[in-house]
Amino acid sequence: MNSPLDRLARLDTCAVSDAKDSLGLSAAVSGMGRASGQGVLAGRVKTVQLAAGKPAPDAPKVHLGARAIAAATAETVIVVAHPGIDAGGWGGVLSTGAQLAGVRGVIIDGPTRDVDEAKGLGFAIFSRTTTARTARGRVYEVSTGEPVVIGAEPVADGDYVIADGSGVVFIRQADISRVLDAAERIAAREAAMVAALRAGEPITQVMGATYETMLEAKP
Repeated sequence: MNSPLDRLARLDTCAVSDAKDSLGLSAAVSGMGRASGQGVLAGRVKTVQLAAGKPAPDAPKVHLGARAIAAATAETVIVVAHPGIDAGGWGGVLSTGAQLAGVRGVIIDGPTRDVDEAKGLGFAIFSRTTTARTARGRVYEVSTGEPVVIGAEPVADGDYVIADGSGVVFIRQADISRVLDAAERIAAREAAMVAALRAGEPITQVMGATYETMLEAKP
């Protein structure tokens, strides 16, 4: 039997966002672009919260993101809440460490750096932007595994996430079954529409009145 994560990985963000819309849930987080990697990134969230400034003098000397990598599983996507200043929230050594630990990818609500290094690894990163500026003295880690906010979306450790060239969508654990059911229905309907177009049906017929109601949550 397919796991929720297997099912999610066969979808795309648009179908999942549409499914959440149809269920009255907040949809996608926009403005995140692919910095490296290819295809669909789907996994379970491991959160990291960053803040601007320097940590307290007695704080543990651990580089941001390292604890998330150490706690990762083969399903993990690390999700970094960033204060939004011009300083990297992720870098090349972290990408190597994450890949070796089996992390599927990283999503950063802020800048990432060492992008060419990540591309060379084929490691998936989605971020708001890129930078060459170091985090040292500018950004530090507040917590790992605690609830964060990405965009305006509350995200908890263990939630599901999917990311591709269109954006990023988070799904709460409690909502995953109904979101997947709705997203699979939407994807099947769109596949049928494409097949109808390829068979020669006019687009005005294929994308007629039923298109506007296809997001209704029904079997």
